[in-house]
Amino acid sequence: MIKNTFLTLIILSISIVYAQIENEVEPPYNIKTISFVQNNKNVLPFFKLGESFELQFDDLYGNEADYYYTITQYNYDWTPTNLAKVEYLNGIDNQRIITYENSFNTLQLYSHYKQQFPNKYNRITKTGNYVLKIFNDEQEIVFSRKFIIYNESVSVASEVRRARDFESLNEKQNIELSINYGDLILQNPIKNVKISIFKNGNWKEQISNIKPQYTIGTELIYKYNKETQFWAGNEFYTLDNSQIRVTNNSVSRVTSGDIYNSHLYTNNARKNGIYTYFPDFNGNFIVLNSNSENSEVEADYSWVYFTLNAPNLFNNETIYVTGMFNNYATNEENKMTYNKESGFYEKAILIKQGYTNYHYTLLDKNKNIDYKEALDGNFYQTENNYTIIVYYRGNSDRYDRVIGITNTNSEGIRN
Repeated sequence: MIKNTFLTLIILSISIVYAQIENEVEPPYNIKTISFVQNNKNVLPFFKLGESFELQFDDLYGNEADYYYTITQYNYDWTPTNLAKVEYLNGIDNQRIITYENSFNTLQLYSHYKQQFPNKYNRITKTGNYVLKIFNDEQEIVFSRKFIIYNESVSVASEVRRARDFESLNEKQNIELSINYGDLILQNPIKNVKISIFKNGNWKEQISNIKPQYTIGTELIYKYNKETQFWAGNEFYTLDNSQIRVTNNSVSRVTSGDIYNSHLYTNNARKNGIYTYFPDFNGNFIVLNSNSENSEVEADYSWVYFTLNAPNLFNNETIYVTGMFNNYATNEENKMTYNKESGFYEKAILIKQGYTNYHYTLLDKNKNIDYKEALDGNFYQTENNYTIIVYYRGNSDRYDRVIGITNTNSEGIRN
């Protein structure tokens, strides 16, 4: 009896471990400007099976340290898959990143790393959710990043509409979509087809586990009133220090020391203002030194000083400067502090030269993002990009396939 109980506890413990949801590991201070790159542009981490992409990052220590990577597949809900690695990866991972180069003509020394996928050592053979983990030479994890590999086996149509409920009519955007699987044979699609909707490629702003509302022939229809709504937010701010010694409409002054210091104009919380359109990159960033030929290693770093004029916070609420440049991380490195003398919230962050989108993220007392009370408000007119991922897992399948993808933009939002 005791033996059976002991075995049961072991099995339950193993099940709990393997059922854990995978979260991204944020990097230490010296690792900066992590991005997925295609055609020399930072892109959202959604890639078609077989197409080429790169992971790039900088190490501010600049000592040409050795880094290694592994690739792991996950289920729709980011719990570990039941597949063995040989079933989704052709070749061997845990390879050293051998493509790197030291910065040139910069005040901030750094080593720039690039790893291309697929490569001569390994190739992903199945669609699905994946996590790329980077390790140091002592096999300690340095950081990790999620990405998704897909095929386009189904047709996905989508559009952005204003919210239909009166309470959030002016503050939310609603995503309507349909999935047409045509001649593709799907077992019990109502149950086995799943979707995830991402706003501006941010893993923290997604809607999942929404079933089709109804079907028409081979079409799965999603026309919910509330279940697929997002808080609209506001346009991102844009930092331009592509000419690092020059002031402009975002940089009020530049000072120099060991490296450059870019002091930005004070941003005023826009929650109680009217909506104003500002062109942005929907949270993305562009590494650029306007006076160089190769910005990957010739773009410098500067201390960027952010200043926000916002109402005093209560109940242990906190403010963070976030964007794709720091993976929307709400950690101490991006947390603003209140200056009692100036009456402003302030933060200095080390950022690579170029064009950088950012916004201010409010966390409530429970450390959850407070979208409703966003410091810059929510306006249905805000231009946002939405990505819809379609998964399918047949009754006897052992992993979740990604069978469709589409992008839609709220620029032409409809009533």
